Amino acid sequence: MTTQDSGSSPKPPAKDPWDLPDVSGLTVGVLGGTGPQGRGLAYRFARAGQKVIIGSRAAERAQAAAGELGHGVEGADNAECARRSDVVIVAVPWDGHGKTLESLRDELVGKLVIDCVNPLGFDKKGAYALKPEEGSAAEQAAALLPESRVTAAFHHLSAVLLQDEAIEEIDTDVLVLGEARADTDLVQALAGRIPGMRGIFAGRLRNAHQVESLVANLISVNRRYKAHAGLRTTDV
Repeated sequence: MTTQDSGSSPKPPAKDPWDLPDVSGLTVGVLGGTGPQGRGLAYRFARAGQKVIIGSRAAERAQAAAGELGHGVEGADNAECARRSDVVIVAVPWDGHGKTLESLRDELVGKLVIDCVNPLGFDKKGAYALKPEEGSAAEQAAALLPESRVTAAFHHLSAVLLQDEAIEEIDTDVLVLGEARADTDLVQALAGRIPGMRGIFAGRLRNAHQVESLVANLISVNRRYKAHAGLRTTDV
């Protein structure tokens, strides 16, 4: 008796990993949007046609930064930014990461949260990775936001390049981590909205620590070669 005869149906074909959703209508919020990384991401997404709201502890500071960025970017305090956004990028300093997310737990319920924070320390020898008790910044976010859909991405981008208006394309890949394929597909699609950028699935959140830590190595690369290095994944 064949498998078909036994009544079981054949397996559906594997999903094309590059068949990504349309995310052009989503509103992207950036917590920490007045800092270099947050401003850079906000600028690039807005320039690509995405609706963007940047958040800060002080609404006035966010509004001032939004005015400087242009492209329809709006500014608000962190709570309003979280409430009004479909997708929220966490780009706050590591030392304020936990307290910021804990204070926004209610506003982030049901939201897709993208953590791009890199826990780093600095001494005379340069940058080095820190390991949070939860394992990584992304896992800390997941622990603090049990009713949100937490992913991790956008760790290895140069804030200098992101904010440079003369640069048309950002030549880099973005490693995306998360627990649900639908969520990581959305993040990959968002990365692809920025010309030159590509989102690559890189595993579950338990693998976020080494991705976050790699920034310490990139800082060393940039210092030695006077560069703004990013990453490319070969054969994908």
